[in-house]
Amino acid sequence: MRPLHWTKNGVLFAALVFDHRLFELDPLVRTVVAVIVFCALSSGIYLFNDVRDAERDRLHPIKRQRAVAAGTLSRATALAMAAALIGAGLVVAYVVRPEFLFVAASYVGLMVLYSLSLKQWVLVDVLAIAAGFVLRAAAGAVAIGVEISPWLLVCTMLLALLLGFGKRRHELLTLRGRAARHRANLGAYTARLLDQLIGTSAAATVIAYAIYTFDAASVPRNHSMMLTIPFVVYAVFRYLHLVYARRLGGSPEILLVRDRPLLASILLWGVGSVLILYIWA
Repeated sequence: MRPLHWTKNGVLFAALVFDHRLFELDPLVRTVVAVIVFCALSSGIYLFNDVRDAERDRLHPIKRQRAVAAGTLSRATALAMAAALIGAGLVVAYVVRPEFLFVAASYVGLMVLYSLSLKQWVLVDVLAIAAGFVLRAAAGAVAIGVEISPWLLVCTMLLALLLGFGKRRHELLTLRGRAARHRANLGAYTARLLDQLIGTSAAATVIAYAIYTFDAASVPRNHSMMLTIPFVVYAVFRYLHLVYARRLGGSPEILLVRDRPLLASILLWGVGSVLILYIWA
């Protein structure tokens, strides 16, 4: 069920924070429930995906330890758990808001399609992952009934592309000659191509966030949000250091909790953003 991956669903809090609703009880409760819904949905998708990829996962030095690939969880049990988690998640999604159910169902549909087909298409695989993050961000806004910020979606998409290409690079270099056997489209990637895509995504992420800090409608007019740019720049550069110097880009969710400088920069960005949006402004 990948509990560490649940950190990805923290994206749903973005709309709550940046629409100045963080200290309002009803939106806060709806967002927390929405996050729980996406944890259930994503876990169900992971179980379904692990059943589909069990044979290929056994070729990967880390993924071979997953329950289905290792044989400690039967395929039937995994599929039953997946159905239960996704079914329960969609029911609760309707309770949050009918519109939220639509976004949640769209996420499930996209991820199932990813598992069945999209993950085999070069570039499309990472774009699909990025679309999943965009749906998470949109879901956070829909759950509390606020307008979806285009800047939120753009920054989310670019950051997801950066992480996705970093993960593909790690897989390509780790598996070497077995890469295409583990994931067919890895044979279509090259280290040089992925380096260029990572560099482009990193630059675009920083630029998009920098523009957001002084151009978005929800930020203070005194441009104080620009003070958070150094934290974002450092976090992106630190991630690049981990990818290139230490070859640790395979699991961004693990880096988030184990790499102290990266975690510190993200926490400082979060605290700084809240102080600026709710106190300084």
